[in-house]
Amino acid sequence: MFKNEKLFLPPPRDGSDFKEIFKRLAAAGAGRPLGKDGFPAGPWTPELLAEAISQIDSNRIGVDLRTVQLWFQDNDKGISAANIRWLARVFGCGDPVATSEWQMELSAAQSRLAAKRRESKSAGSSIAREIPDTALAATFDDDTASPAELKRDTDAKGPRRRFSLARKSEAFFTHGSPLNLPASVFAGVTALGFLSYTLGIHSVTYGRADGVVKQVGFLWTANWTFVFMVFLPLFFAFVTELVTFWKDEGRPKVVGNGNKMESDDAWARSVEASSYSYWAVFLICVLFAGLFQWIGVSLIPLMKGGGDYATDWGSLAIVRPEVISVPEAVVFTGLAYLYMCLCFYLFFVGLILLYTVVHDLCRIGEAASNRPEVDYQHELNEASLRVMRGTFRCTVLGVLIGIVMKVQSAYLTSRGENVVAWLVGDMSSAFHGGNDVSDGIAYRMPTHYSSFLIVISTCVVFVYGTVRLGVGSRFPVPLWKMSAIVALLVTGYLLIDAFAGFSILLGVGGLLAIYGLINPGFGRWRASELGKNHSVS
Repeated sequence: MFKNEKLFLPPPRDGSDFKEIFKRLAAAGAGRPLGKDGFPAGPWTPELLAEAISQIDSNRIGVDLRTVQLWFQDNDKGISAANIRWLARVFGCGDPVATSEWQMELSAAQSRLAAKRRESKSAGSSIAREIPDTALAATFDDDTASPAELKRDTDAKGPRRRFSLARKSEAFFTHGSPLNLPASVFAGVTALGFLSYTLGIHSVTYGRADGVVKQVGFLWTANWTFVFMVFLPLFFAFVTELVTFWKDEGRPKVVGNGNKMESDDAWARSVEASSYSYWAVFLICVLFAGLFQWIGVSLIPLMKGGGDYATDWGSLAIVRPEVISVPEAVVFTGLAYLYMCLCFYLFFVGLILLYTVVHDLCRIGEAASNRPEVDYQHELNEASLRVMRGTFRCTVLGVLIGIVMKVQSAYLTSRGENVVAWLVGDMSSAFHGGNDVSDGIAYRMPTHYSSFLIVISTCVVFVYGTVRLGVGSRFPVPLWKMSAIVALLVTGYLLIDAFAGFSILLGVGGLLAIYGLINPGFGRWRASELGKNHSVS
């Protein structure tokens, strides 16, 4: 019998359990399209069946190949309720009536398999007789592989999977202790600080041609102390917290099938889908922001004895050779740029993961739009609330990183003696008048461009999250507050060194940013309020 140009076999209704029915239908190729000659295309294989289930339009989550392989094996594993629905769609050849019949048949067959396994295992066990039927049924309904079965499957498949930069990068945030990555970043800049002490460039001044004596010591550079000691560790801590929550707690709860392994596999596919983005970011950070920038900004000026860039700790050997020699400066700047480019690669990995979490949540919300249950919508709104708060915190830190980088770059071209005195002088000039402390010498400032890329990339992720998770008939008021704080910080960034008193705007934005980091929900945003007038889009 054929339906929709596929081989259709009606439910046998002979009392067979799931393993017996599945073995017959898989061997017959039930649900497979007919070949070009009009004959059945052959039996199912685990790969073909997994692909067919994943291609069902309404199945946004897909199914893992290891799960399907368990159905073909002679073991105690049955099939979960969620996968019964998709397998019934395949055996029913896409016909609604046939699919409904197969869903009832597969459910009954799974119950018979659970009863059969229960009887065989409880024959000599008094403990098993005390276990409720529902718990036992749930045990056999779970089509998750045990560690031993997973090992057999891995051995059967032969070589391990190919290297994946996306999975390896994601593992920095989700594997091990949440403290590992922030502590590593902090330890790296601490080591560079000790090394700068050893070389004597931790606090050094030099006299510029226009008579200004400037502080250019390594520990006086805000874009190394504040960024790598404070902002980046906090950023990594918040990203780790959010991604771990979504992967281990939020996603399985929102998907609702109760199968942690399937949820992890679906999340891994979402991460892998952005593999080209990871490689693009890696090449940009390591080659251009790291190697090429080090050669152009540090190595060549050190070798030639000067350049078009403002003097800082990296080029101090040109103007103060008695403090540090050129070979020492080459080695120290090389280590610093290597550390910097790897840290910023991980920063952009964090942004990609934030985007992936938002996209994954929205995709699940769209797939479950036909579930109007109040409890489920509450869970969806709770997850959206948690994700939006985490995204806001990371956005604030990303913009603060860009601000500090641009402030340090602008200071080097200014007439300020050190960055603190320069900002204080700018603030006082706004109230009392006086000379414009930003009136300095024109230099090339590549850090301006780097900081702009960081700010714009961070804001893109925040805007995406706001649009996808916050759009509806109106924004909740706290979400507007989040957007207002981000807009104020971006405005302050753009106006750095643009007029006398710009530091006042930075100070106000910084205070609001600190409050937003401590209380991202502004004390009143609840999931019930988030879900009153809109749903996840």
